[in-house]
Amino acid sequence: MKNKILLLLIVPLFIFCNKEVKPRKSINVVFKEFKIDSSSIRAIEILNDTTVLFAGSKGDVGTIAGSKITKLSNNLITDSFTPHFRALSYTKNGVYTLSIGNPALLYQFKNKTSKIVYKEIHENVFYDSMKFFDELNGIAMGDPIDNCLSILITRDGGNSWKKITCENLPKTKKGEAAFAASNTNIAIIGKNAWIVTGGEKARVLHTANMGISWQVYETPVIQGKETAGIYSVDFYNEDIGIICGGDYTNKHEGSANKAITINGGKTWKLVAENEAPKYVSCVQYVPNSDGKEIFAVSTNGIFFSNNGGKKWMKVYEKGFYSIRMTDKNNAWLSGNEIIAKMKIN
Repeated sequence: MKNKILLLLIVPLFIFCNKEVKPRKSINVVFKEFKIDSSSIRAIEILNDTTVLFAGSKGDVGTIAGSKITKLSNNLITDSFTPHFRALSYTKNGVYTLSIGNPALLYQFKNKTSKIVYKEIHENVFYDSMKFFDELNGIAMGDPIDNCLSILITRDGGNSWKKITCENLPKTKKGEAAFAASNTNIAIIGKNAWIVTGGEKARVLHTANMGISWQVYETPVIQGKETAGIYSVDFYNEDIGIICGGDYTNKHEGSANKAITINGGKTWKLVAENEAPKYVSCVQYVPNSDGKEIFAVSTNGIFFSNNGGKKWMKVYEKGFYSIRMTDKNNAWLSGNEIIAKMKIN
């Protein structure tokens, strides 16, 4: 009798723990928009349930909470240079922003002050994205200067950064680089990071140990042209991931611009070929959706998939550069002179 009672208790628990998540068949979206004058916003990150962090093209860094915009920096100038921020992240040590172009300036904002924690001068320097694995370990990536991507690593929460030498990184192909479209060239799950490239080659670099060693994987995404390739990557877990991009000079006629993996990025399969969205600057999984629900955005509009990227529906005409999910029903987006909070019904 005791064994029968134990079995009855275990079976319902097993069924509950393996309950399938059903994706939404359709959605409606409602927006609250915030005007950010004279700034292009490609870098946003979620701070908490109600607050988003942003960095823009005029040296501007700030937060939006409720209806209040708070600037950490406005029209920041260093040595007569106004940094154009497209990479942004944070830890308990502070907020970090990284500029594109020469010189590359990586700022730490903390206690209402800012300081440069990394500076690089080179005619070809151009950083695209940055993220943290945890409170101590972070990574930033940029276009190649020699024969490898520019990869920065921090092990102290962002207080100091060091560039990995090319002898410890995969070699880039001629004409291979990256796109600073939405601060999503890097995806992180645990100690894993995936970095995407474009141009003459569109590939995925993977580290399973926070940047110590690397593998590189080929993809079927459109490539072979300076403006084509992978613009954005996201992973739902260590196995399931998606890459999106296209050609920003041909945003309505791309074909091979979306691919998915189920083996951690080792191999990729094209999805929704010759179907919209034909150009994507940012792609993000919806939390707690078993990897079935995904949003993709670009200047062509907002698109939603409820089957892991195989099919897409357009849910909003207005274009944005970047999107971040707060939870299943809320997201933040950014674009040219705008940040918007999106409610999903």
